Amino acid sequence: MVHEYRDRIYIRKDILLKLYEYGELNQSKLMSYCGLNHIKHKNIIDDMVEKEYITKINEPWGSKTIIKYRVSEKGREILKEILE
Repeated sequence: MVHEYRDRIYIRKDILLKLYEYGELNQSKLMSYCGLNHIKHKNIIDDMVEKEYITKINEPWGSKTIIKYRVSEKGREILKEILE
């Protein structure tokens, strides 16, 4: 269990760093750049949105909706702590 917990922290850090680096990413690019599995790791992203570390943007695109993410203010503060 401890190992899994550490992995989740690492994944969260990676998500924050990638979003900070790129500014904004759609869901598939974020998953791809972080090397995440959509089915296995979607709950981590949803949890980060719920805790307001990242912001979820639904962008209408024709008949579809593109989901994009960016780092929130709270997420930036956490990143500063991580990087210091």
